Amino acid sequence: MKLIKKLTALIMITMMIASNTVMAIESKVRIMDLTHIKGVRDNQVVGYGIVVGLPGTGDNSRSTQITNKMLLMNLGTVIEQENYIQKGSSAAVIVTATIPPFSKNGDKIDCTVSTLADAKSLEGGVLVQTILKAPNGEAVAVAQGPVSVGGINKIAGGTQQRTAITTTGRIPGGAIVERDITTDIGDETSVTLSLDKSDYTLVSRIAQTISSNVAPAKAIDGSSVQVQIPEKFLNDRVTFVSILENLEVSPTLERARVVVNERTGTVVIGSDVKLLPAAVAHGNITVTVTTSPEFSQPNPFSNGETVGFENAEISVNKTNASLISMPANSNLNDLVRALNSIGVAPIDLISILQALKKSGSLQAELIII
Repeated sequence: MKLIKKLTALIMITMMIASNTVMAIESKVRIMDLTHIKGVRDNQVVGYGIVVGLPGTGDNSRSTQITNKMLLMNLGTVIEQENYIQKGSSAAVIVTATIPPFSKNGDKIDCTVSTLADAKSLEGGVLVQTILKAPNGEAVAVAQGPVSVGGINKIAGGTQQRTAITTTGRIPGGAIVERDITTDIGDETSVTLSLDKSDYTLVSRIAQTISSNVAPAKAIDGSSVQVQIPEKFLNDRVTFVSILENLEVSPTLERARVVVNERTGTVVIGSDVKLLPAAVAHGNITVTVTTSPEFSQPNPFSNGETVGFENAEISVNKTNASLISMPANSNLNDLVRALNSIGVAPIDLISILQALKKSGSLQAELIII
């Protein structure tokens, strides 16, 4: 009886594992998470403006003073010289924003404000009404409002305390769209889906899925699928696109990649990274420089002066190199275990990975950011 119960439990566990494996293999991803409609994109705008109300942390540039004078003149104020305006209370800034597709007149969007001259901080400042223009020079939005920097930057007596970069700030909802953004969905008879990243296998699967369920589709290249719009949807393209983006396809396996950030020493190794046979030698040289202050005293009654100087000592410590060998088809765990055995730091690991890639042993794309 006990044997039967054990066999039953074992069968149930096996079925659960098999079921989870099938679910993992048959996992689906929506087309909307992999593609976007060609031509439906954001629009970038930029403008030049002035932030006022700064507590002495503004800039002292000549251009800012001239801009302040012109601003006051446009507001009907007469001012003889621009240097009559108190320095440091304002700052010249560049205002940038990204307008989403299909934006309408009156929509509010976030904008970013960045100093242009030598201003120390935008904390507490207010952006004066600034026109934001598209690359063709057309005015698209207007920005204004208090600047939020999300931190402090204080300097006193040669000591500086900073919790964030305060020369750049944001104005949530600070820009108002002045005209409708017209965006066409496809051409006369078709819609083109563009993959977020090129993948021949995936683009073929998307074309097959759409052709089997909705409308004729074909893969144009490694990142585009052209879909013919059925006649009943020619005047209802939003519904048609909604149907397309909610279809599901099986995702493809990612390419083997190793991503390296040399500034922070971060290394991310994909699970499919393989190595051809290789031998890795790792050695380390440590150079230490120490200084100790010393003083030279003059002889008594010699009218000499005490002179201070620093005495430097340099020591070089060279550890023995370590040699490890990597067999063919070694995977991520093998590589990490072997490198940890010789005490490789992240910075050293970056150099080793670059050398393995150069030698042809590392079978993965090495991306340095």
